[in-house]
Amino acid sequence: MSSDYYTSFILPYSGIIIKICRAYTDTQEDFEDYYQEVCLQIWKSKDSFKEESKWSTWIYRLTLNVCLTLLKKKKNNKQHQVSEELLPDTSEETKAFSNESLNQLYDAIRQLSEIDRGVILLYLEEKSYQEIAEIIGTNPNNIGVRIKRIKERLKKLLLKNN
Repeated sequence: MSSDYYTSFILPYSGIIIKICRAYTDTQEDFEDYYQEVCLQIWKSKDSFKEESKWSTWIYRLTLNVCLTLLKKKKNNKQHQVSEELLPDTSEETKAFSNESLNQLYDAIRQLSEIDRGVILLYLEEKSYQEIAEIIGTNPNNIGVRIKRIKERLKKLLLKNN
């Protein structure tokens, strides 16, 4: 992967990639593996982008799908090898991992179902219900109710952990 491609098409979306990968991992090592795999899959799949949605929507969906796939593989105790060519800029995620309040929020988010994690992360990114539905692959009418339930569950989880 060229550094130009990474700089132009992946780096501008690294914030959401980091957030989604972090919500599906428990360790720095797993996080780095997920991040690398997402970047690799973006590069490998770039020619399949059909411009039927925004690039950012496609990145969200691909990142979420990669994380869910890796999570399933991990649950099945399969080893997954990833390229070590790309390492994320560690300054942003190291800072995120050192913030205690943020850690508590991510711990609570990790207790949600796999799909609910994706929904709340997209909501926190201020995506519209329509965009969230498009990325998740569901009906926009269900998103509002789902977000309300997720918020209530997170509130209970955060209160329980404090």
